[in-house]
Amino acid sequence: MSFLDSLAAGLSLVGNIEAFLALFVGVAIGVVGGAIPGMSATMAVALTLPFTFAMQPITGILLLLGVYKGGIFGGSIPAILIKTPGTPASSATILDGYPMAEKGQAGKALGMALWASCTADVISNLALILFAGWLASFALSFGPPEFFTLILFSLTIIAGVSGESLLRGALSALLGLLLATIGLDLVYGTNRFTFGDPNMMGGLNFIAVLIGLFAIPEIIAMVWHPTAHVGKARSLGKNWVTFAEYRRCFKSIVRGSFIGVFLGSIPGIGAAPSAFLSYSEARRTSKNKENFGKGEIEGVAASEAGNNGVAGATLIPLLALGVPGDVITAIIIGAFMVHGLQPGPMMFILNVDIIYGLFIGLIVSSVFLFLIGSVAIRGFKYVADIPKRILIPAVLVLCIYGVFAVNNNIFDVGVMFVMGWVGYLMVRYHIPAAPFLIAFILGPLLEDNFRQAMLMSGSDPTILFRGPITWFFWSLTVLTIVAIARAGVRAVKASRFLPEDPTR
Repeated sequence: MSFLDSLAAGLSLVGNIEAFLALFVGVAIGVVGGAIPGMSATMAVALTLPFTFAMQPITGILLLLGVYKGGIFGGSIPAILIKTPGTPASSATILDGYPMAEKGQAGKALGMALWASCTADVISNLALILFAGWLASFALSFGPPEFFTLILFSLTIIAGVSGESLLRGALSALLGLLLATIGLDLVYGTNRFTFGDPNMMGGLNFIAVLIGLFAIPEIIAMVWHPTAHVGKARSLGKNWVTFAEYRRCFKSIVRGSFIGVFLGSIPGIGAAPSAFLSYSEARRTSKNKENFGKGEIEGVAASEAGNNGVAGATLIPLLALGVPGDVITAIIIGAFMVHGLQPGPMMFILNVDIIYGLFIGLIVSSVFLFLIGSVAIRGFKYVADIPKRILIPAVLVLCIYGVFAVNNNIFDVGVMFVMGWVGYLMVRYHIPAAPFLIAFILGPLLEDNFRQAMLMSGSDPTILFRGPITWFFWSLTVLTIVAIARAGVRAVKASRFLPEDPTR
């Protein structure tokens, strides 16, 4: 199929009011969800997922992608107005956004955040369109041994970079892998950890685990430590971002966008490190570096470009290899599977209309983000003031409805609450939940490809080293483990030289 034929197929799939309406509504939901402190883009995507089951696959996935993109920008609104990031990706925006708001320039800071976000979003989407197909064509030569080593490498990176501690990240990933083994054996049909309960024979429901891990702990934390209010909406001021200011920040925006694209295309890094790296690079190269941290508009532009540049790039490994780039794309891969689609290189052959439909939708989402973001700056600032006594029950009802609606099974709701307490304990003890979920998603794929490789070779493990691709991923895995171990040893040594706390 030629490029024009593929484009026409994609356009015929999304060229209807339902698809564009879903994208528009998704961006709006994402902006509102990102703007509410206590929620996040992750939670917004998780809560929206059950509502996509009755939709056409492309419509449901566009809705989720809209929530994802809107949520990343929405997090900048409370970060600038009340010094509380709506999402972790917006943490770097506080550094200069809040000082600008203190100076009466909140409108200017939010305007620059929107322009930088939309510019980075377009660059990120173009990178996805250019590189995903190329990577998928390369991955067509992969067999089960190659995919096994690729997934193993992805798990190594995720376990290492998703938390403050290698041990906690690895522990989280191992727990996720262990939980993924519950249910019937993939080859022989043997019961594993089902305890004779027929509800567990199909494995734990993905939606119940997901919402339990990412939404319920926030609710438990809010109930455990109730806070009536975290801030107050402030005036936006009379100054708005000018074209001259956008042009002055353009270099930092483009640099931050490429940093986001690069880090986003590597599974497991995420938007927050990209935002901080983009911010630090802008500060290092700026002529006004002494103003950074005191209300420098270039700092806002760099951090927002960094975190939004990740959004499209995380879809590159997802669509081309079937490996989620971060926790939100891990949720989105679940949506693909629910609709009977398997992301990966074969999708570029079997479902090329959906691939091009997604590309078209992503380009349109940048326009919707600009339109909705312009309104959100003026109107949605009050969203940050929603009282917790209204927010908590509403989110809890959405969680229960979303999980129960999947199979009409109350057992899944119980699983959600159990996983909620597990997630809460993980937060208390600083164990990151992201490796847990991604390992839970990748675990069956890892096992499936390992089993297939063993069947192909008659149980000869040397098949896992059969060619340059497997050697390449084994080398990357070893290098990553060595690098993470060295960083861990350095951190331990550095902690020994810290002065003791006199209050102890």
